[in-house]
Amino acid sequence: LTGSSSIYFLQENPIKEKEEAYDSNEPEKPAGHQSNIYTPLKERKATFLEKNQEHHPTTSQSRSKFRDQPSIGKQSQPLAKNAGESQSGFHKSWTLLLVLLMSVALLYVLWSGMPSLLDATLSSRDTQILQAFRARMKKLKNTYQSQDPNLWKRTHVFLEKHLNASHLHLEPAILLFTAGQEAEKALKCLSNEIADAFAFSQNATTIKINGADKAILDSDIVKLEVDNELSSGFREGKKVAVVHRFELLPAGSTLIFYKYCDHENAAFKDVALLLTVLLDEQSLRKSLTLPEVEEKVRDFLWAKFTSSDVPSSYNSMDTDKLSGLWSRISHLVLPVWPEKGLPVEGCT
Repeated sequence: LTGSSSIYFLQENPIKEKEEAYDSNEPEKPAGHQSNIYTPLKERKATFLEKNQEHHPTTSQSRSKFRDQPSIGKQSQPLAKNAGESQSGFHKSWTLLLVLLMSVALLYVLWSGMPSLLDATLSSRDTQILQAFRARMKKLKNTYQSQDPNLWKRTHVFLEKHLNASHLHLEPAILLFTAGQEAEKALKCLSNEIADAFAFSQNATTIKINGADKAILDSDIVKLEVDNELSSGFREGKKVAVVHRFELLPAGSTLIFYKYCDHENAAFKDVALLLTVLLDEQSLRKSLTLPEVEEKVRDFLWAKFTSSDVPSSYNSMDTDKLSGLWSRISHLVLPVWPEKGLPVEGCT
């Protein structure tokens, strides 16, 4: 028994020794043994991460891409802004073009309807003036039925334009009536009545100067007298003057009409002057055109004034002065024909 027990203990001890040796050596594993265990784990982890990155970007990459997104948006913003500005400019251009077209159309409508528009905007007083003048001229036309239609038409338009307050008065209205010897009475009466119609419509009176009454007077004296009569009459509110027998005035005295008939610097611009010239010939042919009548009157005055016995002085007439005078008084030259049935004295 003793022998068997001793064998038992001999077999038991090596096992314990192996167990103790195993327990004592476990915490102190060689370095090479540890790397053999952990190395495959690290390799597998690294491989897993690499494969994962192929399918899903890392957090840092995602953040960088997220940071880049605003910059992409900022780059697209100028493009959108430019597109919006170009579209806005396109709409503005069409709007401006439409406004211009509408403005042109409106101006055309206003311009085409200007005469009626002016009549509509005239004050009641202006309307009364025009109506009164038209009524008197209509009556005269019925009385003086032998006159050329051009006389009525041109005189009416010329004077009515001056009566219309919508027109700016830049110069006076100058008319020159002429006739042959056979129409002397008609020339005087008709010129008086046209002047009175013009004055009556404005509730005014007419200045009347007769050249025959001044024919033998000194030229300087006549010049002063005519100047005084016209100036004082117009300042008092008279609107028209008739100078009968203009050709009988002393030649030098007619230069005073520079002052009253000038195109730009006339002393009074809102008035009318009617001049009459009686020609030496017995009658005027009705076949004469208005330019031919004007030429006939001009030649007559040239012969009358340049050959008259006027002393050579500062106020005498010469060709240059007469040319200047004629350009001022020949705005409208109209012939007057004889009329039957006029009273021996005075005018109707």
